[in-house]
Amino acid sequence: MDYARVGADELLENDLRMLVRLSIAEDLRDAMDWTTVCLIAPDRQGGCQIVPRVDGICAGLATLDWIVDEFDASLEVQCLQQDGSPLVAGRPMARLTGNARDLLTCERTILNILSRLCGVATQTQRYVEKIAATKSRLYDTRKTTPGWRLLEKYAVACGGGHNHRSGLYDGFLIKDNHLALAGDASGPILASRAAQKALQWRGANIEQLIAPAIVEIEVDSLEQFRDVISTHPDIVLLDNFSIEELRTAVAIRNQDNSAVELEASGNVNIDTIAEIATTGVERISCGALTHQATWLDLGFDWFDETLS
Repeated sequence: MDYARVGADELLENDLRMLVRLSIAEDLRDAMDWTTVCLIAPDRQGGCQIVPRVDGICAGLATLDWIVDEFDASLEVQCLQQDGSPLVAGRPMARLTGNARDLLTCERTILNILSRLCGVATQTQRYVEKIAATKSRLYDTRKTTPGWRLLEKYAVACGGGHNHRSGLYDGFLIKDNHLALAGDASGPILASRAAQKALQWRGANIEQLIAPAIVEIEVDSLEQFRDVISTHPDIVLLDNFSIEELRTAVAIRNQDNSAVELEASGNVNIDTIAEIATTGVERISCGALTHQATWLDLGFDWFDETLS
């Protein structure tokens, strides 16, 4: 059981198109690209290649046709790589040909989107490499750029990571703030009751298709964990546990012969993730995949494509 992987589907397209409309408004408002109109003849044809300046991982090419369409640009798109494939500095990833005015007007939006997504995919792949020899899987979080959630999660998947829940609608995830506001019982007892309530609610509503499939609960101590594991949620999130505490939690779970998966979260970075993975947790979630990712340097390399 796992959260759904974000793909290049209608939901992703819808979010992408809304972002492109905002980008068009930022650049053009109700006017036009005055420099291009002044200098470039309306029937001038041209071509460019999108070229990475550094090595990385490809993400976002699936959106390229949607971007061009949203600009209503008279351009042909040829993808030379595939999302998820390695990018080599200097080797083109896509080619666009057609009306030169359209190329100039949509250039920055295309580069902004692809640079961001390739950056997230490249960051993810670096983390994935660190735990490749273990059974742990790497997950993203909801710490995403507002409006970019599905796009950035798509880029994580391109980089070899797994997608955690896409939104609050996408699963039960009982966190410390839920527990703090839910009652006056002790932490361990309240966490156990919360997990039981979520499992019961799911069981009562799953046939009506109004209940998410996964119940996950966050704990911040081994005392909480011992009480929660007996309720058998799908996942227990171990928040800011030390390495030794993670090992202890895995041993307790294994002794219980439970199918509950354990997720480590907090203090996860490129220097700590390998040791975390050695503890035996199945899942590691990391906000840095998105909020610490830097853009991949991409450029438009122009060539003459005069057709008239």
